[in-house]
Amino acid sequence: MIKAARILDIPVYVTTQNASRLGATVSELKALLPKGSDSTATTEVDKTAFSMLVPGLTRQLNANGKRLSVIIVGIETHICVTQTALDLLSQGHKVYVLADGVSSCNAAERPVALSRLAREGCVVTTSESLLFELVGDAKDGNFKAVSGLVKETKEETKDAVETLCSRL
Repeated sequence: MIKAARILDIPVYVTTQNASRLGATVSELKALLPKGSDSTATTEVDKTAFSMLVPGLTRQLNANGKRLSVIIVGIETHICVTQTALDLLSQGHKVYVLADGVSSCNAAERPVALSRLAREGCVVTTSESLLFELVGDAKDGNFKAVSGLVKETKEETKDAVETLCSRL
């Protein structure tokens, strides 16, 4: 999704949960994050709150006064992902939670949280489904790059979806 965000010019916001105690963003993801003058440059915020909507990030998200469509990936689906999604919904944003992009230390918590989030108004979907929804048409200038990215990660995505969906 980080690679797709660069292709589709979608800003990336990253939060860590108390990095001094729990660790920074893993190096595999950190290496993919847009930097510097890139139009999708990453905003990184450390937090202790479970929701990622801490004041500095909330100001950035609400800066233009428009309601956003927000895609959430992350860990601890039943805690941080849920609280972030509920906060975004309460502010009027449209929230997409990627079933193959969220996890939990306790696998049984994940399907309960996804079910709740769907009932609350989130769109619970998969990364591949959302990517093609964002592109919308094979004539779109980003189609080839997104399609290539989907092909490149197809086996990993398939394994993730099968593993995660087997626990629903």
